[in-house]
Amino acid sequence: MLRFDPFGDIDSLTRGLLANQSTNSRVPRFMPMDLCKIGDHYVLTADLPGIDPGSVDVDVDGGTLTISAHRTARSEESAQWLANERFSGSYRRQLSLGDNIDTSAISATYENGVLTVTIPVAEKAKPRKIEVSHTGSAVPIERTTVDAE
Repeated sequence: MLRFDPFGDIDSLTRGLLANQSTNSRVPRFMPMDLCKIGDHYVLTADLPGIDPGSVDVDVDGGTLTISAHRTARSEESAQWLANERFSGSYRRQLSLGDNIDTSAISATYENGVLTVTIPVAEKAKPRKIEVSHTGSAVPIERTTVDAE
């Protein structure tokens, strides 16, 4: 008995698009991330599950922040895969930084598969209060009254 599977062709097409040229590894297509501003710094969080912490690299070159990492493929050649959906290979993501970023103070941590990069705003870009100075001395204004006669 044949059963109609309307998603079979789509699954086959998806596997073909995601598969690398070699038959046993696939190349990651993206690195999901969030970016928000908290006070006077930005916080970038990127999901990198299963990545060796030693392979995570964060670089700043000019105005570009580059995040790269590598996940090694499983090497069980005798395995008969029933599902093989996890990517292996190199991840890379680049972001343009504005001029108002203190690139020398950028820091990063990797914990539980999540990379957190803290990007501080440069001191020159932070809002500040401008003091208004007065020149000369203040001359008091005297009130005079005119007697009505």
